[in-house]
Amino acid sequence: MLTPDMTPAPHRALCTDCGVSRSSDPKRCGRACQFIAPDYPGLEKAVHGRSRDGAFKPDEVFFGVHRSMVRARLAEPRPGAQWTGIATRLGEAMLASDMVDAVLAVAPDADDRWKPVPVLVTRPEDMARCRGMRMGFAPLLSLLEPAAAAGHKRIAVIGIPCQVYALRALEAELGFEAIYVVGTPCSDNTTTENFHAFLARLDPEPDTICYLEFRADYRVELRYDDGRVRTIPFLKLPISDLPADFFPLTCRTCVDYTNALSDITVGYMGGEGNQWLIVRNERGAAMLDLLEGEIELEAPGSKGRREAPVKGFMANTERAAGGLPLRRMPDFMRGIVAWLQPRTGPRGLEFARARLEMKAIETVLHLRRRRPAAIKHMVPDHVWALVERYGLRPQEGERGSMAANPPEPQSDAPVSPRQLTE
Repeated sequence: MLTPDMTPAPHRALCTDCGVSRSSDPKRCGRACQFIAPDYPGLEKAVHGRSRDGAFKPDEVFFGVHRSMVRARLAEPRPGAQWTGIATRLGEAMLASDMVDAVLAVAPDADDRWKPVPVLVTRPEDMARCRGMRMGFAPLLSLLEPAAAAGHKRIAVIGIPCQVYALRALEAELGFEAIYVVGTPCSDNTTTENFHAFLARLDPEPDTICYLEFRADYRVELRYDDGRVRTIPFLKLPISDLPADFFPLTCRTCVDYTNALSDITVGYMGGEGNQWLIVRNERGAAMLDLLEGEIELEAPGSKGRREAPVKGFMANTERAAGGLPLRRMPDFMRGIVAWLQPRTGPRGLEFARARLEMKAIETVLHLRRRRPAAIKHMVPDHVWALVERYGLRPQEGERGSMAANPPEPQSDAPVSPRQLTE
């Protein structure tokens, strides 16, 4: 297992340190970064053979190009995994079957289990070290040149959206025979130091927390070194107490929560307690086939309605983007609403759609406030399609020259299991 020699990263105005700036040609950031002038339709065609088509599959406006979406879990969950271990098991299976020579992933820092460190894995058994959730920014793509120098021709990358976008933008010039991408959804990342401060707000002994997960039932699950498990409703989290710069502008304006340029996305939003897989192309299907016989699959469900919570989120985001304090719910109401949310709120795919609309709204509002000149370059058409439902439309000068007429997201119609897996 190889970790890169970390050279200092040059300053970038909007940067999540994907690793390109630490390479031998840091100027490539100008054409690789999703926070400058992303071309999702062009890269979707290069990666998947076509761009998202909301007329053909309405949910592609939300989730990107896909062949199938399923709920999934490993029949035998892996120890130390965040859910059941599908992402790292895919990496392990690809190495064991010689589908790839090496996997680029992240593992915990030797001195801080929450801090992500890029690693180049060449033995299947070493993928176990990459299990679990990390919080922070890791220059994963700084390993591309060491991987090529070591003679690896076929690689896999397990990465978050900003890493995967840069990888795809540069893929044609990297010289690898094949690149397989396992993408994980990502939102509201922060520095590892900020995350430790957040844990300290949750428990007087934060160093004893070994697991944290935002679940689809509107609760955060904490696990402790001594085996204890604790859940906290979202509404009782100290989010409004966090400093204004806790989440960087990059994460508040990310337009690719679902990692649309991966071959297969492994997340949780539409999983209703299990994992949620979005198989996007033939490579993603081939990866999933490696787990046949050890993975349980079923069609995802969809319940509830998302409009009310999305509108409430939009109202608070408008205040936050304008520098105003968030409206806090009275304490006596928090317990009632926390009880109601998992029973009446959006669940399954409707929960995922709600989260995507929230991220789209957040992107537009924060860019208008903080980077108005960048909005016409950074916001793709499918994001405008998501926010239009809530009255947000491009103002003069906010639509780029590549603008088309995006399809309306018509995802309220029932979707059959056959449609989800065809």
